[in-house]
Amino acid sequence: MKFGTVDIGLAEGAVLAHSVALGARRRLRKGRVLDASDIAALAGAGIEEVTVARLEPGDVIENDAARALAEALVPDPTSQHLGLTEAFTGRVNLMAEGPGVAVLDVAALEAVNRVHPMITLATVPSYQQMADSGMVATIKIISYSVPQAALDQACELARSAIRLAPPVVQRVGLFITETAGGAGAKGQKAIADRIAAFGLELNTPQMVPHEETALSRALIDGAEGLTLILTGSATSDIDDVAPAAVRMAGGEVARFGMPVDPGNLLFLGSLAGEPVIGLPGCARSPALNGADWVLARVICGIAVSDDDIAGMGVGGLLKEIPSRPQPRGGKTSR
Repeated sequence: MKFGTVDIGLAEGAVLAHSVALGARRRLRKGRVLDASDIAALAGAGIEEVTVARLEPGDVIENDAARALAEALVPDPTSQHLGLTEAFTGRVNLMAEGPGVAVLDVAALEAVNRVHPMITLATVPSYQQMADSGMVATIKIISYSVPQAALDQACELARSAIRLAPPVVQRVGLFITETAGGAGAKGQKAIADRIAAFGLELNTPQMVPHEETALSRALIDGAEGLTLILTGSATSDIDDVAPAAVRMAGGEVARFGMPVDPGNLLFLGSLAGEPVIGLPGCARSPALNGADWVLARVICGIAVSDDDIAGMGVGGLLKEIPSRPQPRGGKTSR
């Protein structure tokens, strides 16, 4: 691509690099491919030179390049649950078709961005929870064209590197243990709203005494689908009431504790082949916490391993929430 200022007599077929006003009511906008009528209008307005980008053999104009890369990323929009916007000024956006979690091949996407500085791709973070019509990624061709060879390389690297994982869980139940003077049913709405964000409805919560045997029996009798447990007294050990009750009911606890704050006191397990999440007390607040990250993946059928949770610590220092009895800030030592 050649870029520069030229006489309007040489500008036909080139891409206008900067918008030009033609009197008070008309404007030629940048990115326009100038035709004969545009050249006549420029001459009529007394404009003799314009700044243009002129494609050379082997160049692909910006909109065509953006569209090609988007189609490489999303060759099957239906199965990838993503929609593509129309290309405009070298940009195409990838939009979520329904709620879910963004699943990214990070290595492939980083490789795409290394191909050519004018080919850019920005995405939400890996496993970001998405609402319907949320923007998952945007492709932007910065200049007015890119070399075909670079575009071909980027498209090859990008094949199917982004998808939206939709919800696979059908039922979600909540068990709340009660203690004397505890929080009781507080926080039910915040939890129900989290579930509703995936298009699901929370089953009627079951209130249970904060006691291992009572909770175990309730789980045996009523656990179905994804089971959430919110304890009246914070779970402080893998042998505390809630995780012990899961094991007593025949389930297992795979992980207690996570390096995300707020959200440290989460546990993850299973019962009768279905997932169980022990919620930290901060889940009573609608504010983002570590349980949200685990909950989103589990609802969308993405396995969460011990290593996955351990890896959440980088970026896992979240905002303070008003309900915390003690702020985490304080004096520093030298």
